[in-house]
Amino acid sequence: MIEMIKIKNFKCFKGDISLELNEGINIIVGQNDAGKSTVLEAIHLVLTGVFRGRYLNNNLTQYLFNREVVLEYLSKVNNNEPSDLPEILIEVYFKKEHPRFEGDLFSEKDNISTAQGIAIKIEFDEEYKEEYEELMKAEELKSLPIEFYKVNWYSFARKSLTSRSIPIKSVLIDVGFGKFHNGSDIYISRIVQNALDPAEKNKVAQAYRQIKDLFSQDESIRAVNDKISGIPKLSDKKIELSVDLGNNSTWEGSLITQLDDIPFDYIGKGEQAIIKTDLALSNKKSENATVILLEEPESHISHSRLNQMLGNVKNNYGNKQLVISTHSSFVSNKLGLNNLILLKNQKTTTFKNLKSKEYFEKISGYDTLRLILSEKAILVEGDSDELVIQRAYMDSREGKLPIEDGIEVISVGTSFLRFLEIAEHLDIAVIVVTDNDGDLEAINKKYENYLGENKKDNIEICFDNNIYSGELKIGNNNTAFNYNTLEPLLLNANSLEKLNKVFETTYKSEDKLRLYMRNNKTECALKIFKSETKITYPDYIKRVIL
Repeated sequence: MIEMIKIKNFKCFKGDISLELNEGINIIVGQNDAGKSTVLEAIHLVLTGVFRGRYLNNNLTQYLFNREVVLEYLSKVNNNEPSDLPEILIEVYFKKEHPRFEGDLFSEKDNISTAQGIAIKIEFDEEYKEEYEELMKAEELKSLPIEFYKVNWYSFARKSLTSRSIPIKSVLIDVGFGKFHNGSDIYISRIVQNALDPAEKNKVAQAYRQIKDLFSQDESIRAVNDKISGIPKLSDKKIELSVDLGNNSTWEGSLITQLDDIPFDYIGKGEQAIIKTDLALSNKKSENATVILLEEPESHISHSRLNQMLGNVKNNYGNKQLVISTHSSFVSNKLGLNNLILLKNQKTTTFKNLKSKEYFEKISGYDTLRLILSEKAILVEGDSDELVIQRAYMDSREGKLPIEDGIEVISVGTSFLRFLEIAEHLDIAVIVVTDNDGDLEAINKKYENYLGENKKDNIEICFDNNIYSGELKIGNNNTAFNYNTLEPLLLNANSLEKLNKVFETTYKSEDKLRLYMRNNKTECALKIFKSETKITYPDYIKRVIL
């Protein structure tokens, strides 16, 4: 399988980038334009020679090149500064000593190391050197002279390749981008073809040819051909309707796949993605090692169906290698944060050593990617805390929400420490907002790795340093009321009159209002968030928004 991929000047990547891949599942995450799709396209391109459904030799364009690299080149040559024509290089390194790559076809050997792999290079063709030099003299360049480029597809042993000589097959499944030809999805046609052995392919081809032959024998076609033959013509050769039996009209490009008698391209995109993935996973032929490239599987798929599909992926990928791009926390959690590769600023970070990886896999509803992809985050326990923090921030920033300043406010339940492990791993600036619940010793113990002499530069823990008490009892057992949570602390910071106004209530005693706020946390927080009346916030909340 693929150990590593190196990419140079391809699409959004300026210069060089390399990614190490796991043997099984790889989940690539990153912001928009980080290059997730580009990585998948690069792997597929170097393994197949195909870019977006067309062979690269027939699809060369300057838009394959990184835009900044092209503009820098044009600027230099138009200012008579020396500049080499930019090139694209994509290399994949195969696992060493893999039995599929025995021999010298894929190996480059020197005195230091042995590497196995293949590469595709888009570079200037020296045969056009004279024409290029004349072009430089004649006019100002407006675009990259792509007509002077060539594609080199070769192994590390410097031997030319064809798609048939590469023992690894790749399947690129993009839910949001279908490629249809003659009513058949190219991706699914290739998946089906890869699942057939040569004998089965020959049988299908023969059956297809018989159907073509029957076309000419049909009575209606014979009648039409008789009529055509009677049309006056200059040539004395026979004219008739027939079916192309040439190489460009083989069964692979003509047959369509159906689902419940409906052509594949007429079913929903979500169902298409599920079926493509199922078929790719079900290819059990040991001689066909496969890399499955799955682009944003969450697109167009309901939550329950996505859960089924991810379960199938995880349980049935066998010896295949999966590279998946996603924006979904559910996808990344479900398939395991230990398989995650964060792509940011052309650098990668992996999560193999996270202690909490299994927790997030089992309880996959947490918004882990919101933290992973953020520059700064405020972690709170629940929805009511989130609403109050949002409003407190808005009051201090002339109505701006935290997200407008690039700050995520994330409800994490009681999983603060698990999220802090991620924040430490990625050096993300994080503030934790939590209640002390009347036990300062317990909370200092819980966060001992982030307080005092253990304090981290990127992590701050905010809670009230005081303990409050009162006479109020609740429930049949007369349990002591907790005066040390957000709601009673909001009452401490404001008057009964002001909060009655915000909540549109008429309570005469603070204890009555405390009980109301305790029993209606989210409703009270929503009213605070929407109220035209500004309230005062406890000191530990103020520290968060400074």
